[in-house]
Amino acid sequence: MATATSEILRAEQPIAEKAAAARTEYPGALVVVEGIDGSGKSTQLYLLKRWLEIGGYRLHFTEWNSSPLVKSATKRGKQRRMLTPTTFSLLHAADFADRCERQILPLLHGGYLVLADRYVYTAFARDAARGCSPHWLRNLYSFAPVPDITFYFRAPLDVAVNRIVAGRPKLKYYEAGMDLGFSLDRAESFRIFQERILTNYDQMIETDRFVLMDGTVRVNKLQKMMREIVTERVDLARFLPKKK
Repeated sequence: MATATSEILRAEQPIAEKAAAARTEYPGALVVVEGIDGSGKSTQLYLLKRWLEIGGYRLHFTEWNSSPLVKSATKRGKQRRMLTPTTFSLLHAADFADRCERQILPLLHGGYLVLADRYVYTAFARDAARGCSPHWLRNLYSFAPVPDITFYFRAPLDVAVNRIVAGRPKLKYYEAGMDLGFSLDRAESFRIFQERILTNYDQMIETDRFVLMDGTVRVNKLQKMMREIVTERVDLARFLPKKK
């Protein structure tokens, strides 16, 4: 019988194999940040975004679970605690598909630098932690363009969890993974849930060519490293306004 790990690894292979071809389909570029809650990814992407905006670069920012198309359905499902792992996953996929077709792909084809706070890898890590099949998830998101750079911000589990728990008056039901029955204590359930997600992310580092970033490094030093990597791997001059 195949293990969950072997299933994840088999499912990931096509992504890595088609990456080079996928990146040549449009004049734009896609830069993504991933990581568990509390890893520092959103802070770093915001700082990168502000730096690029000040520099006058042509860019667009998008974030996970932000499409108005499915917002009301997701909110209702959460309030009534009606979301199964599969239903939750499909709602996120619908959200991503809407943003991909209306924002991400048109702007990539239009020559924009697109910055994404979480991408399909969030579904591969989080939904698999909820019990969804890794192979099914890969097929579900097979239409997604492969990023030019995927920054994976990795912080030790205790560090990341403590950052979130310290900054939240109360963890939300699904955020804490309470629907999965790990523990009656929300903080403990959240920790177990995040540990599973972290394991899934770690298994994607090589197959999906993540750029590993240490989430415990000082914010300014980490940002400097991030800017250097983007400058090395993306021709930023393409995203400056054209001279008249």
